[in-house]
Amino acid sequence: MTTTVPRFEELAAPSHWRTVDFISDLHLQASEPATVDAFTRYLTHGSADALFILGDLFEVWVGDDAMAEPGCFEAQGCAALQAAAQRMPVYFMHGNRDFLAGQGFAQHCGITLLDDPTVLTFAGQRYLLSHGDLLCIDDVDYQRFRVQARSSAWQHQFLSKPLATRRAQARGIRQESEARKQSGASYADVDHTAAIAWLHAADAHTLVHGHTHKPATHTLAPGLQRVVLSDWDAAALPPRLETLRLSAAGLERVKLAPTYQPS
Repeated sequence: MTTTVPRFEELAAPSHWRTVDFISDLHLQASEPATVDAFTRYLTHGSADALFILGDLFEVWVGDDAMAEPGCFEAQGCAALQAAAQRMPVYFMHGNRDFLAGQGFAQHCGITLLDDPTVLTFAGQRYLLSHGDLLCIDDVDYQRFRVQARSSAWQHQFLSKPLATRRAQARGIRQESEARKQSGASYADVDHTAAIAWLHAADAHTLVHGHTHKPATHTLAPGLQRVVLSDWDAAALPPRLETLRLSAAGLERVKLAPTYQPS
């Protein structure tokens, strides 16, 4: 399966920004309280001038109306984002798990939705930002589903269902995904040639993305690289809690320490 080079949005960092943090693939859910706690603490004590969340912040998002359900997990996550957005700009790019997060979610949290992909100009350099799933072109079944699920017709049909039905359907999808992981099935990685094509088209030297859960820095060609964000799992051994920090000096991985203690 092939992919065309998409249209890139442009975002220029204000001159007063000194550090920018990138995170992705936290897959926040009520059953992972240690990771939720780590995220909340990071938002409370983080020192970056801006935060970019490059997809899959939530394990699943079944519609913005879920935030209004009393006692729901979505409201907890949104409260943390609201507090952070009062201190710094927060940008959110859709992932393959939370692509249904809409303007209602963004307005409620006080954050800005970011197109995938977007070019960020910072300290005179251009960085190409993406969730990364669109570049995994060998995952043919997923790419077909992605086209379907991003259509307005599919989303209207899904969001028209009762909230309880949508939650049940999401649980079924998560169970299928977990079963696939447990089976040892391999997942397609970002396509090397497509990544280079994107960078050339965007006039950028570095692609920053998540999705694959394979944090690394890959040299694609002379002067071109892709930097893969880590997923988050505070309960893993060792814990996976990491931000990618951008400053005038370049990119640096910053590991966070978990402190959550189960009650």
